[in-house]
Amino acid sequence: MATKAALEAQLAVVAGFENPKVSLEQYPTPPDLAAHLVHLADLRGDIEGTTVLDLGTGTGMLALGAALRSPARVVGVELDPDALETAVDNARRVGASAPIHWIRGDATRLPVSLPDDQPITVLMNPPFGAQRGNEHADRAFLEAVSRVADVSYSVHNEGSKEFVESFVADAGGELTDAFRATFDLERQFDFHDADRRELDAEVFRIEW
Repeated sequence: MATKAALEAQLAVVAGFENPKVSLEQYPTPPDLAAHLVHLADLRGDIEGTTVLDLGTGTGMLALGAALRSPARVVGVELDPDALETAVDNARRVGASAPIHWIRGDATRLPVSLPDDQPITVLMNPPFGAQRGNEHADRAFLEAVSRVADVSYSVHNEGSKEFVESFVADAGGELTDAFRATFDLERQFDFHDADRRELDAEVFRIEW
């Protein structure tokens, strides 16, 4: 297994959003966070030989990270066609050998048939629901995950643990791991008042 540092270096070539859409809360997942999440999932045996599903894949960061760790296949679902086009280009840059299927559609409605002959691991950085009119957007993603996944790893806004624990308990799952993450984001939208900002987040591993 390659090191986490090596994985981060491979993911450093992944391009972000050219025209990010505020309605979709399109923020890139930084390579260091993606590498940490994928490496942890791999150490737990949740990548190799599984179907990895990246909901709201954006430009493919988590999907491509997983594709570098010997899954049976990777499926990236994304509503934005521009982001998917970039994801396809990113796959060429990264050069992963695992089969990757890019699907355009609503990740909360899963417009794809998933195989039932191997475990399904979900990796996702869903919208935090931080924008007015888009509150609790991550709930819809968790609802979709609860219907298909054996295990999931997801990134949420800081302060989400109580909500996630409650949701998972109601869905009959188990929250097995939780840790904080902090990463820098470059200015993307006009309403951002700084060129860079530090974002506090939480990452959860859930068995369904």
